[in-house]
Amino acid sequence: MDKAHAPTDGYHEAQQYEIRLKGHLDTRWAEWFEGMSFACGSNGITILTGVIADQAALYSVLRKVRNLGLPLLSVVQITPETAEMSDVQP
Repeated sequence: MDKAHAPTDGYHEAQQYEIRLKGHLDTRWAEWFEGMSFACGSNGITILTGVIADQAALYSVLRKVRNLGLPLLSVVQITPETAEMSDVQP
């Protein structure tokens, strides 16, 4: 019989994420992505950044991205050090 898997550490804790989308997201969508900031680069990329409560909340944000129809380029869990180095270039 298979042994039950223990929950993986970190999946139930708030983490900061950077989500890159192909295309520009208009500022009218800011409320829809509650608490996340976003920047649009001249290269046609939108970067959403913010703290997401847990995996369920992350999937909720990804559903919103899907519903907008913008292609998802990447989803990265970031640390404060990574966030400082991040820019709008892919």
